Amino acid sequence: MANRYLDWYRQAEADLNHARHALKDGDYDWSCFAAQQAAEKAIKAVFQKRSMEAWGHTLTVLVGNLQSVTEVPDSIIRGARILDKHYIPSRYPNGFDSGAPTDFYTREESQNAIRIAEDILEFCHHQID
Repeated sequence: MANRYLDWYRQAEADLNHARHALKDGDYDWSCFAAQQAAEKAIKAVFQKRSMEAWGHTLTVLVGNLQSVTEVPDSIIRGARILDKHYIPSRYPNGFDSGAPTDFYTREESQNAIRIAEDILEFCHHQID
């Protein structure tokens, strides 16, 4: 079976690009979710490159599991924790007592999520390069 780590990484880049476009459009909830997805797929590219299995969507757990094979900087772990918080509430109204996710997400949160995702993609790129 072919190792598809480059497919995972290319999709991570596409998701990050989507996060940037959503930021420009003022869709901050979707920008945050796309940033989380970009990071998740980049991390999974590292697992693919190493022929390891990666299950789930919790970035903190995924990068924690990577620590068995490579050193993961604290900044990446902290960033993963922040992006994890965007996985569900950015998409589902029941993440809040009332209102829709679009009512709660801000430009600053979106910009921060994109910066974190960029850092995670850079870290992962070095791991698969």
